[in-house]
Amino acid sequence: MTPFRSIIEMIDTLHTEDECREYLETLLWGDAPVCPHCGTVDKEHWKLTSFGRFKGQYKCRHCRARFNVRYGTMFEGTHIPLKKWFYAIYLFISHKKGISSAQLARDINVTQKTAWFMLGRIRENLRDDDAKFDDDTQVDETYVGGKTKRNRGGQGRSLKQKTPVFGLISKGKVYAKVVPNAKKKTLQDIIDDLVKIGARIISDRWKGYNDVQKNYLHETVAHHLGQYVNERDFHTNTIEGFWSILKRGIVGIYHLVTAKHLPKYCKEFVYRYNTRGLTDGERFIDCLRTPSHRLRYYEICMKPDFVEEIMARQMDREYQRECENMGLRYI
Repeated sequence: MTPFRSIIEMIDTLHTEDECREYLETLLWGDAPVCPHCGTVDKEHWKLTSFGRFKGQYKCRHCRARFNVRYGTMFEGTHIPLKKWFYAIYLFISHKKGISSAQLARDINVTQKTAWFMLGRIRENLRDDDAKFDDDTQVDETYVGGKTKRNRGGQGRSLKQKTPVFGLISKGKVYAKVVPNAKKKTLQDIIDDLVKIGARIISDRWKGYNDVQKNYLHETVAHHLGQYVNERDFHTNTIEGFWSILKRGIVGIYHLVTAKHLPKYCKEFVYRYNTRGLTDGERFIDCLRTPSHRLRYYEICMKPDFVEEIMARQMDREYQRECENMGLRYI
């Protein structure tokens, strides 16, 4: 399928909801519908026509379950037209520093709450690359958050208002993860898990990297002495450049990101950085083709322990319905 060259071309091509649905069916299914319940691919799945405005409904010839192209994707369980979803996704992935929910709400004529939830679903379903590094790898940590009372400039390593993020970059691929602290064990465990033994690690002289030389070649840059390229021409400027994009996006576009949601925002900027070689149209197709799932609103808003409790209750209700359908007694 030929990628769109611009958002104007996408809007001119996909005029109606039916055209958007058919485009998504072709992108995800190809020539034959795929049942998301049993995985059966069959051109002879029954196409239902008695659902009024809810077109594109199918019934599986094997498991008899009903489905449509939205089922099991980020578009499931929403009455927002696919045209607005496509517009939101295209804007989101093409803006280098992201787009705020307030701006998106004005662009597609929805409430800010709806736009915020849409962006949350899109971030949740971005593709994750397998982060494995076997060449020269730059590592660094940064702190995201507000200014402390003692430091009005906003710099420093205070964990009271800031959240540490650890990053690695090699061969143009970056990995970023929110960490509880920048202690030696925390950083070393991530490096050992992602970087091949014997590779070269390039870092500053933070004490958290003191044990890196045990398993890796270790090059350091003395930032505290004003050094940015050491005597052997090694530097950490590439990972520093990624941090600048991340922080400019958070400060300039989103303005405020809490520690709870920061991992999703890091994932957003990592995805854009790692797919910067693609055109906006290619990235749009990649985003739609990535296997996704339905993110529910309470999963974003509630605390993790409440989410686990609610999901357990839902699984229990589903199990009870299955028992009733099979004629078994639920205990």
